[in-house]
Amino acid sequence: MPKKLISDVDVKGQKVLMRVDFNVPLDENLNITDDLRIRATLPTINSVLDRGGSLILMSHLGRPTAGQFEEKFSLKPAAERLGELLGKEVQFATDTDGPDAKSKADALQPGDVLLLENVRFCPGEKKDDPEFSKNLAEMGDIYCNDAFGSCAKPDASLHGVPLAMGDKPKVVGFLLEKELKYLTETIANPTRPFVAIVGGAKVSDKINVISNLLEICDKVLIGGAMAYTFSLAKGGQVGKSLVEPDKVELAKELMEKGGDKLELPTDTHCGDDFSADCNKQVVQAGEIPDDFEGLDIGPDTAKAYADIVRGAGTVVWNGPMGVFEMPPFDEGTKAVAQAIADSDAVSIIGGGDSASAIKQLGFEDKVSHVSTGGGASLALLEGKSFETVAVLDEA
Repeated sequence: MPKKLISDVDVKGQKVLMRVDFNVPLDENLNITDDLRIRATLPTINSVLDRGGSLILMSHLGRPTAGQFEEKFSLKPAAERLGELLGKEVQFATDTDGPDAKSKADALQPGDVLLLENVRFCPGEKKDDPEFSKNLAEMGDIYCNDAFGSCAKPDASLHGVPLAMGDKPKVVGFLLEKELKYLTETIANPTRPFVAIVGGAKVSDKINVISNLLEICDKVLIGGAMAYTFSLAKGGQVGKSLVEPDKVELAKELMEKGGDKLELPTDTHCGDDFSADCNKQVVQAGEIPDDFEGLDIGPDTAKAYADIVRGAGTVVWNGPMGVFEMPPFDEGTKAVAQAIADSDAVSIIGGGDSASAIKQLGFEDKVSHVSTGGGASLALLEGKSFETVAVLDEA
């Protein structure tokens, strides 16, 4: 069922308690190196501020030890960056549901923005603790979820808090609406041919994704290190490549299920060391020498995959084709990304390394949608639904 949007509620004079995903990367000096997730929430934030509401923002950052403060996981840099993007002060609470947060939340005026400290500093967050949820819920008049990247986990700030809000409005932000639209509606009713490209290191991480995609796609293209487990399943030689011998039977099952739908690499770009200056050679798939490891799809595979992508009506891409951070083993990923950018297909980039690759190559504005949540997008590609969205108000 469609969910009620932030634009559907009157926020004037109201305090909107909003879960965002400010889980941004920081360098050793605690400077934000990529603010995509903060920028992605600006339409929802501005909608509230422009209509006379105030905001109490909640987020996690990293995986701190619950119950203790760790500066490297503090959201203070995110508050400062958001302030720069908004061109106004963003207040920061040094706790999450404690006295500083409550006093600052109580004092908010229309147009004010407050960011609470990392919800994962509190043991109640991961436990979906009702008392912790109640403490947070009491601060707001309206609850808004705009944290797609975190929706797969029913933590307190995503699940318990909206439940604790009772009859108060519980709505979806514009980012979450967009993610759900592309990753559920588009996939449920794709323009065909529907092509999925699945890469990354391990078959085990994406078994359910591949299995579900084989049900709904016209073609599923396999790349990355997971291709070598499929190669092993076909009796091929994989040298020193990263493989999962215990997943060979599973790979066989997926090949049997996929039939002609499942496309595997026909050649491999390999090296005798995991480095850019190693000795390199291109070999047929399944013929990697003992002292070499596969590091990318080969040129024939890259061309074949690009041709399939260019003829697609809908493309979903999750996972690079090789070690895209290390030239020349980025060529396969670049070829696929270029083909997606050149195609007229509805194109959905499923977060994580694929999103990084699209951004690095400058193709962000040439694809339909770049997801902000790798794990969450994978969950939807598996066909899962989110409890954290189910608890929100229906339109």
